[in-house]
Amino acid sequence: MSILTILFVLLISTAAEAQRRSSNIALGSSLTPSSNSTWYSPSGVYAFGFFPQHVNSYAVGIFLPDKTVVWTANRDSNPTVPDNVVSLLLSTDGRLILRRRQGQDVEVISPSTTIASASMLDNGNFVLYDSESRIIWQSFDHPTNTLLPGQQLPSGKELFSSASETDYGRGIFRLKMQNDGNLVQYPINTPDTGPYSYYNSVTYGAGGNVSLNIDSDGRLYLLNGSLLLQNISSGRFPTQGSINLMRLDVGGIFGIYSLSLGNLAMTRRWASTVDECAPKGFCGVNSFCTLMDNEPECLCLPSFVYVQSGNNTAGCSRNFLTQGCHIIDDRFKYDMRRVENSEWEDNSYENLNIMSEEECSKACLDDCNCEAAFFNDNQCKKQKLPLRFGRRSIGNSNIALVRVSRTTDMGDSDRKRMIKKERHIDLLIVGIVLTSVGVLALSISAILAHKRRKDYNRIKKDDGANFVEGISLQAFTFEHISEATRGFKEEVGRGASGTVFKGVLRNDQKMVAVKRLEKEFTQGEREFQTELKTIGKMYHRNLVRLLGYCLDGAHKLLVFEYMSNGSLADILFNQQKRLSWEERMKIARDISRGILYLHQECETQIVHCDIKPQNILMDGNWCAKISDFGLAKLLKQDQTNTYTGIRGTKGYVAPEWYQKQAITVKADVYSFGVMLLEIICCRKCVDWNRSEDEAILEEWVYDCYATGKIGSVVGDEMVEERKVERMVKIGIWCVQYDPSLRPTMKKVLLMLEGTVEIPIPPNPSSFLSSI
Repeated sequence: MSILTILFVLLISTAAEAQRRSSNIALGSSLTPSSNSTWYSPSGVYAFGFFPQHVNSYAVGIFLPDKTVVWTANRDSNPTVPDNVVSLLLSTDGRLILRRRQGQDVEVISPSTTIASASMLDNGNFVLYDSESRIIWQSFDHPTNTLLPGQQLPSGKELFSSASETDYGRGIFRLKMQNDGNLVQYPINTPDTGPYSYYNSVTYGAGGNVSLNIDSDGRLYLLNGSLLLQNISSGRFPTQGSINLMRLDVGGIFGIYSLSLGNLAMTRRWASTVDECAPKGFCGVNSFCTLMDNEPECLCLPSFVYVQSGNNTAGCSRNFLTQGCHIIDDRFKYDMRRVENSEWEDNSYENLNIMSEEECSKACLDDCNCEAAFFNDNQCKKQKLPLRFGRRSIGNSNIALVRVSRTTDMGDSDRKRMIKKERHIDLLIVGIVLTSVGVLALSISAILAHKRRKDYNRIKKDDGANFVEGISLQAFTFEHISEATRGFKEEVGRGASGTVFKGVLRNDQKMVAVKRLEKEFTQGEREFQTELKTIGKMYHRNLVRLLGYCLDGAHKLLVFEYMSNGSLADILFNQQKRLSWEERMKIARDISRGILYLHQECETQIVHCDIKPQNILMDGNWCAKISDFGLAKLLKQDQTNTYTGIRGTKGYVAPEWYQKQAITVKADVYSFGVMLLEIICCRKCVDWNRSEDEAILEEWVYDCYATGKIGSVVGDEMVEERKVERMVKIGIWCVQYDPSLRPTMKKVLLMLEGTVEIPIPPNPSSFLSSI
């Protein structure tokens, strides 16, 4: 090594050491959001401190002179700094914390050992040191949405887009340096598999030592150890008076940007794609992305409307209510509308080989579970909502066929004519049917008159049941139910309203669950049958189907479809049967859809009044279904009697029960919120075997959320913290003491599906402290 080389190395190392010393941040140093104070790098190019986040709030991170943020603290949980924060403090006991006026301090960064000092370096790296001047933490090891020159994205790590241009929390796109050597882009909350990717470097198989790197001139490349694997961008952008960096944009495209330090102008030099609709999920559910003058725009499916006014990327929902599978003439109430040249996520539940688009439309209309269908190359794929990852691309031959209501899909004058025509047809059909029934009744009345009394309350030997007029239910005799249950031998459940037995119907060997009601009735037989008619008309895939009943003197029994996998309580609180996070979240969405149907979509609004894991049953396909709906009105009972075992504790009962306030659908929202927290944590809402701080689930979960310990609620389970936090926030909103603060089940479902943003929830008990 030459003398000049040695001198150069010494000069560089000396300069680096001087740079670290000159930017030293000592213990006791602090920043305040109101004074715009920051810890600058020696050149003044990079700054560490507070920056604006939303209105009248801040976040902590690293930013450039033009206020471009290149790193954000606490991004995986909640980057927003609350109003009661006084300062960002490198405390004398070696912690980097947010100090509040009231309450506990919040750690911004938690290194493994005590901090002795910190530095904001000229390369944009924020570094923490121990007492031996060794690096114990650095921002370069924890990238958020940006890579700076000299920084790497190693194997297994990801970048995440920001939520918006003004919200630096996690967004909906990710760029992952996979362990197989492939650099791939996905939407969030999707598996690392090909169907969900929308960019990849095609370097799979290179091994687990590949990293993404960027040079100061903007060259972006992959290194396999120390060997160049692939150039992604060629670079060669100006470096004098400029800073080049790589950023994953809000819209899901990553690119190279140059900041001119002279005029503070930021320019995009290179992008991974020019197609702004390429990122899957740019548009929310039930909408698709299309380019208008090379600008992306999200359009709703036919007969759908935007869920958020002014935010077309948040997704769409129907502008009409579906009426369920009990409607016989669906084909006359609905049409299929087409969206040509469109791509979507394929979640088909049935695939058909069909020759024409018309046959595909008819197949979907004939299936009341079918809400949309994809037709392409003689293949018809039936779908359920929501549809995701929609985009329109020229040359794509796929056609999306969407079920729409005829009356909402036409003009007012056409709609009125349609309704008038349907009424005339209905009257004509009713007249013909009544006439035919009258003639038939007169013909056979004499024959049946002498048998009527004898056969009343008896069961037919061929089918064992009678169809009751006006109800899609069967009326069973007590003898037949007793035979089906083998004398009520096999008990499978017991609740406040009665005991459930397993049975098999004689005629078709269908397995059923028989509930023997044990509550006193205040209404007569006619009123009881009236309520049964209401329940019998309900049909939804997330409700347990009522098949029939028996009303024979003192014997009052309900016959339901049998759920082979037991109750949610059997699974949720059993560590041997513990389901995965994704399976539990699917169950939560299933339950919310069932409650939404009861609250808004069925003919008669039903407040369940007893939402809890014991009343959520699982069918053979692990689909969650709500049971015991309608029993509150059917039994006319004081529902508080159901909860006497946990009176005075924060169980499933909404506070308004104890305040003698009017009970609305928000009582079910509260109970769902408690159950959602149970689903998240896999524990009961009240557990006095735990410490006093953890016994009441909702109080403990809120404490974990407020103190930044959100990972504690899932214990050792490997779940991304942002996913846990999102579900916890939904649960906290649902269990607000004030019913007016709780969201509707429609809003809850949208939050669970990820189509709407979830604001920061208040303390559920804060209302109590203010009265």
